[in-house]
Amino acid sequence: MEALKTHTGIAAPFDAANVDTDQIIPKQFLLAVDRKGFGKHLFHERRYLDAAETMENPDFVLNREPYRKSSILVARSNFGNGSSREHAPWALLDWGVRVVICESFGDIFKNNALGNGLLTVELPEAQISEIFDALYANPGMTITVSLETMTVEAAGKTYPFALDPFRRRCIMEGLDAISLTLEHEDEIAVFEAKRPDWANRNE
Repeated sequence: MEALKTHTGIAAPFDAANVDTDQIIPKQFLLAVDRKGFGKHLFHERRYLDAAETMENPDFVLNREPYRKSSILVARSNFGNGSSREHAPWALLDWGVRVVICESFGDIFKNNALGNGLLTVELPEAQISEIFDALYANPGMTITVSLETMTVEAAGKTYPFALDPFRRRCIMEGLDAISLTLEHEDEIAVFEAKRPDWANRNE
């Protein structure tokens, strides 16, 4: 996965709470197993006025300029609650979102997001409201999120946030589950070489 240490991007004010994974990527689009291609269906019911996705909803924030190029999403509480579908962070990443900032996340979504390189940043409600006020006052405003300093910089203010050190390292170094396993490739090879022949047979 792509490493992220510091990211600056246009932040979109996604002013909604309790956005579940079915809203992020509806079930009818979960037919593929490849991680690519889900972005076009992101927030399907909010983005489009028809099932065929031929008519955009002009009132949806990501359909308006300058937010079509947003790489940071600012939302309210309980973002990503619901089912355990890993396709939700895949869809966000495929569309171009690298960071989601909100008050709280669904636990399974948060783990899936961090495991795929989508940074989740949690800030107190009052600070989220301050950021929303700044975004509404300054359309197209950029926000800088740094894993090096563990801060969010928005509208001249700095907001510290916390993240599990292991997850922080993985995102900063672009390490997914496969990459982490390959870090121990030599030890795995030694272990396999010591296994008796009978243990390697497929019975």
